[in-house]
Amino acid sequence: MENTVSNADVILHILITVGIIVISAKFIGVTTKKIGIPQVVGMILAGLLLRFIPWFHNFGGVETNVIYNEANKFITYMAEIGVILIMFSAGLSTNLKSLVKSGIKSTIIACMGVFVPFVMGTIMALCFWGFDGFGTLNFFKAMFIGTILTATSVSISVAVLKELGKIRTDVGQTIVSAAIIDDVIGIIVLTIVLGVSSGNGGYLAIILKILAFFACAIIVGFLIYKFFLWYDKRHPHSRRIPIYALGVALIFAYAAEKFFGIADITGAYIAGIVLCSLSDASYMESKIDINSYMFFSPIFFASIGLKTNLSGMDMSLLWFAIAFVIVGCISKIIGCSGVSKLLGFNGRESLQIGYGMMVRGEVALIVATKGLSVGLIESKYFTSVILLIIISSVLVPIFLKKSFSKEQNQIIKETN
Repeated sequence: MENTVSNADVILHILITVGIIVISAKFIGVTTKKIGIPQVVGMILAGLLLRFIPWFHNFGGVETNVIYNEANKFITYMAEIGVILIMFSAGLSTNLKSLVKSGIKSTIIACMGVFVPFVMGTIMALCFWGFDGFGTLNFFKAMFIGTILTATSVSISVAVLKELGKIRTDVGQTIVSAAIIDDVIGIIVLTIVLGVSSGNGGYLAIILKILAFFACAIIVGFLIYKFFLWYDKRHPHSRRIPIYALGVALIFAYAAEKFFGIADITGAYIAGIVLCSLSDASYMESKIDINSYMFFSPIFFASIGLKTNLSGMDMSLLWFAIAFVIVGCISKIIGCSGVSKLLGFNGRESLQIGYGMMVRGEVALIVATKGLSVGLIESKYFTSVILLIIISSVLVPIFLKKSFSKEQNQIIKETN
């Protein structure tokens, strides 16, 4: 029976499957947003709930039914394109001038915001899994847990800072700049960890590949930037511009992984940075976001929920999730607040910077998904990442508001 399945049957099954995923993801995502939880969490929750429907329960597993197997493959492919679009959009939204002018303070804070969570996350994972020597698979898996914790999602912090009128303060600008640099460094760390753990050559070969990629990206990127600059002046706000830009992002993603062994999302992110200084960068980003928002992102985030295997949840995994969340939160505060204090910020300002850098979001999920595809993390550990996103997203607005309100009360007292 399975061998006689027609292409029409497969296509029809894909249509209804994708339709259910998109509607469920957006509806639950909007619902969670209304109660103050990031929309991406709602989309992931939609995927988790869909697992209880027999139609979806074997997503990501070994499916013998041809129709289900093809539908699963299609969703996986669309999710991969979705993550590439998200990272390309993140690159386009980067303010390169602000990044360059952000100064040594933001750079140092970002470095510590990556280093401390990476080290603490790796040590935490080794405490659970045991240390059986450098260079072993266990060690690389632990390093990848640390890599997940390096990510920062500043969108929630920015929303709170705007609401409080603090976005243009020294603290506000430091948080935003440090978060942008944090993401760049985090992507580099991800590239190194994936390259070294793959075993394709020694450490020196991996470093040389990374350097070669960035050298080629700078040269080719400069030529592409000049072409787009010329074309943008001749055809401003042309619909062709975002289409060509999308093509460049996909080619960068392909070339990064195919020729340099670097994650495809890194290539897409770099493509965004190449084009972010164009006058039409925001226009390109808006057009890319339409595709991402309406179709690819819901599938990507819902697929994370679909991949998350809760059947393996036991006490050891629960304790791991608790430790992961605690280390994820305090490591950012320790790293960013500690170095901020040394850089001249007072105690309250240092804590505010630490709080602002603590929140996690889609970048952590993207990193975790990449780890799943290369075998550095099991699907059951997605629960820990999702919990960290939810808890940090709830705590950060509370901590920032309380910290700034205390600061305001202190100013009022000193004035009186």
